[in-house]
Amino acid sequence: MSGNPFDLTGHVSVVTGGNSGIGLAMADALAAAGADVCIWGTNADRNEAAAEKLAQHGGRVRALRCDVAEEDQVEQAMEQVVTEFGRLDSCFANAGVGGAGTRFTETDLSEFRRVTRVNLDGAFLTLRAAARRLLAQGEGGSLVGTSSLAAQQGQPRGQAYAASKAGLISMIKSIAVELARHGIRANAVLPGWVSTPLADPALQSEPFQRKVLPRVPVGRWGTPSDFGALAVYLASPASSFHTADAITVDGGYVSF
Repeated sequence: MSGNPFDLTGHVSVVTGGNSGIGLAMADALAAAGADVCIWGTNADRNEAAAEKLAQHGGRVRALRCDVAEEDQVEQAMEQVVTEFGRLDSCFANAGVGGAGTRFTETDLSEFRRVTRVNLDGAFLTLRAAARRLLAQGEGGSLVGTSSLAAQQGQPRGQAYAASKAGLISMIKSIAVELARHGIRANAVLPGWVSTPLADPALQSEPFQRKVLPRVPVGRWGTPSDFGALAVYLASPASSFHTADAITVDGGYVSF
C-alpha cells in the first residue's frame, strides 16, 4: 500500500438510505475523501437536498429514487450507477425501517414482514446486485451492511427489527467467506444509540435519557458523523485485510 490509503479519488460508492442519518453521514465522508457517490432513497426531496450537500465536495454525485425491497428497482438502480459512473467499488446497504413497537403477541405477520422486507430482503437485493458488478469487474471491492445492537441484545416490542438486523450480520459473514477469494470483503456496522430521525423520538424522551444515557460510558448519544470515518476506512484499501466482521460503534454501551 502506497500513498494515502484513505484517498478515494476515482472510487465509486453506493449508499442506500443515504439521504439522512447515518447513511448521509457515510456518503458525505466518502465524498469528502474524493469518492463519487450515488445515494438511494425513497424521498425525492431528501434525495435532492442530500445530493446538493455532497456535491459541495466537488465529486460526481447522483441521487436515485429506489425502494430496496423491490428487486426490479434495485437492479435498475445498480445498472444505472455502473452506466453513469463507469464502475462500482463499494456498496453500503444502509436503508432500513423501524418497527411499530407492538407487543410480540399482538404483532401481525404483515408487520413483521414489512420490517424484514426492507431491512433484510432489501439488504440482500442490494448486496447481491453490488456483488455481481464487483465480480464482473474482477478488481475486488467492499460491501457493508448497517446492522444494530438489537441484533445481539433483546429488544422488547422489536422482534422484527432485531431479527432483520441479526440476519444481516449472518448474511454479511457468509458473503465475506464466499467472496474473499475474489478480493471482495464484507463487514457489518452495529450502531449503538445514535441520534437519527428514526431513533430520536425515543432518545429525546425523559425516561429514556434518565435510564439509558447513564449506561453510555462516553456520556452522550452517538451522532451520524461518528460513522463517517469508518465508512471511508471500510471503502478504502486500508481495510483490505478486514472482512467478515461486525463492528460495534456504541460509545462503550455494551461493555458497561
